[in-house]
Amino acid sequence: MSTTKTLALWVAYGTNGVVGSIRHDEDGYAVTMAGADATAGIYPSLESAKGALHARMTPGSAWPRFQQH
Repeated sequence: MSTTKTLALWVAYGTNGVVGSIRHDEDGYAVTMAGADATAGIYPSLESAKGALHARMTPGSAWPRFQQH
């Protein structure tokens, strides 16, 4: 059984609350949208993960506020 150690976590906040999160581990930056059962994708950098998360939001949404936890 393999385990993945989370190195960092960012929560994305939109105008109506939490819209998703980005988890950094040894595989990269995993984007998960709020309420989703699965990761939307894994990206090589934090900036690309932030862009991917924003792209999955409702069209026209403002850039979310990312807070590291």
